[in-house]
Amino acid sequence: MTEARPPFPDQTQAPPGHTAEMQPPPDHGEASYKGSGRLTGKVALITGADSGIGRAVAIAFAREGADVAISYLNEHDDAQETKRWVEEAGRRAVLLPGDLAEPAHCRALVEKTVEALGRLDVLVNNAAEQATYKSLEEITDEAWARTFKVNIHAMFHLAKAALPHLQPGASIINTTSINADDPNPSLLPYATTKGAIQNFTAGLAQMLAERGVRVNCVAPGPIWTPLIPATMPPEKVKQFGANTPMKRPGQPKEVAPAYVLLASDEASYVSGATVAVTGGRPML
Repeated sequence: MTEARPPFPDQTQAPPGHTAEMQPPPDHGEASYKGSGRLTGKVALITGADSGIGRAVAIAFAREGADVAISYLNEHDDAQETKRWVEEAGRRAVLLPGDLAEPAHCRALVEKTVEALGRLDVLVNNAAEQATYKSLEEITDEAWARTFKVNIHAMFHLAKAALPHLQPGASIINTTSINADDPNPSLLPYATTKGAIQNFTAGLAQMLAERGVRVNCVAPGPIWTPLIPATMPPEKVKQFGANTPMKRPGQPKEVAPAYVLLASDEASYVSGATVAVTGGRPML
């Protein structure tokens, strides 16, 4: 599955997209990821954990010994599948649906995680809103505002709510994108938030260093997730990932190990970093 290459079959979905409808299906590491106890005893809250990168991170974290709170919008079937894989790894999982655009929901996510799983050690801010536009005029005020609420404002609300629970050695990991350095104009709202995420990460890492909390971000390139057929025109989906030196998109399982490293104690001197997982496309 790792070597799935364009052209892909014609396909389109309504946002936010569902894993079962994708051809070929994404590989989240279900059959391949092998844990080695690197996150034993930790509790992680992962947003957007129902599918894509979030599901791959949840599976990897569970196999490394972490319990996982699965935050998602309303993709209940996908979220149940992620929960199944976490529990199959012998770890606890809790499902937390709701809209990250609401600050109160962000705060509730943290409280429900601690209530259900006893603590919080790793916050993974991964969920994102994305849409394709042909012109600036096509972007509505509401779409612009919602993209910022989900993609960057939620990170602020979640980090602030999580901080009282994070002990020295804890980790915040934010998902940015290659769009932070190389913005795709057709993804203008999304790309703009990804630049903000990278800056937020760098500043927050410095702010929290004295408390012993590390803050980093992962910058994926094109990754084969439900967001792609749900937010891009069919011709872009068909050739998705062809513009990388590797001539293919990455699979979610190929991004997850970066999150494992950043969440683990092995990354004790890594903070304020951007880890690029881009199939050879350089970050500027």
